[in-house]
Amino acid sequence: MTARDAGLPDPHPAAGLPARVMIWEVGARDGLQNEPVVLGVEVKAEFLDRLAGAGLRVLEATGFAHPRWVPQLADAAELLGRLTPRDGVRYPVLVPNERGLDRALAVGVTEIAVFASATESFARRNLNRDLDAQFTMFSPVLRRAKASGLRVRGYVSMCFGDPWEGAVPLEQVLGVGGRLLEQGCDQLCLGDTIGVATPGHVVALLDGFTRAGVGVDALAVHFHDTYGQALSNTFAALCAGVSCVDASAGGLGGCPYAESATGNLATEDLVWMLDGLGIEHGVDLDALVRTSVWMADQLGRPSPSRVVRALSDREPHR
Repeated sequence: MTARDAGLPDPHPAAGLPARVMIWEVGARDGLQNEPVVLGVEVKAEFLDRLAGAGLRVLEATGFAHPRWVPQLADAAELLGRLTPRDGVRYPVLVPNERGLDRALAVGVTEIAVFASATESFARRNLNRDLDAQFTMFSPVLRRAKASGLRVRGYVSMCFGDPWEGAVPLEQVLGVGGRLLEQGCDQLCLGDTIGVATPGHVVALLDGFTRAGVGVDALAVHFHDTYGQALSNTFAALCAGVSCVDASAGGLGGCPYAESATGNLATEDLVWMLDGLGIEHGVDLDALVRTSVWMADQLGRPSPSRVVRALSDREPHR
C-alpha cells in the first residue's frame, strides 16, 4: 500500500505554525551509528542517494569520530567521496574534536556539527571531559571552522533528562546552549537523548531561550520516542515557532553511550503529521517509505516507524 492508496491525511492547518519545516535527516549518521551491523560503504552511499531522491535536503551523512569508538562511521571519508552531488542538498557531518575537523576539512566538508552535553555525567561518558572542559575542546574546532567558512551546528544532548542525574535544570541547558552560540555555532539543536521530554517541558525550555534573547530561528529540536512522546513534543516545538526538526528515516537510531536512548523520531511519522497540518516539507512520502523498507532489509529487521509499517507492501510486523 502506498500513501496515495491509503489517502494522505486531510490537511487542517493550525494557526501560528510555520508554513514550512526543514527536516534535518539524521538516519545515515545518528541512525546507523547505533546499529550493531556495520554496513558497507556502498550501502550507506545508496541510502543517502535514495534519501536525497525522496526530497530531503539536509542529510547528516556521517561523523569523524575515532573508529575504535564508533566503528560504524569508520568509512566517513570514503563515503563522502562516493556521494553524487545534487543541487540544494547539504551533507553536514559530526566532528567531535580538532582531529575530526582536520579529517573533515581534508575532504572538503562545508558544514559540521559538534556534540555537547547539558550534564556533567554525560559529558564525562561521551566526551571524557567535565561540563566546562568540553568547551575548551570545542573552542579551537569552532574557531577554525568559522575561519574556514563552515556552517556550524551545536547539538546539546540531555536537555530534558539524564539517566545518571535525573531531571536537568532549565538554566543549565540555557547556559550550555548560550556558550555554544558565543563560540560561533550558527544553530543549536536541543536533544531529548533519552526520550523523557513532554510538551510542557519543551515549551518551557524554548521559552527560556526566547527570554535569553535566542530566537527560535536559531533553534532545532531532536526527539527520541522512548515514551511515545516524539511527535507530541515536535508539535509543541512547532507551536513555539521552531521550523527545523531532526528525524531519522524509518526511526533508526539512538545513542551508543546512553543505553536507555531508543530510536529517533521517524521521518515518515513526522511527514505524515506535517501533511495533516498543511505544512510544506518537500518530501515524497512514498519514496521515503520505499527507502526505509529497503534499509530495513539491509539491517535484517523491520522498521519501527508506524507509517512505514502502515504504508509498506510487506506483511505487518507482529
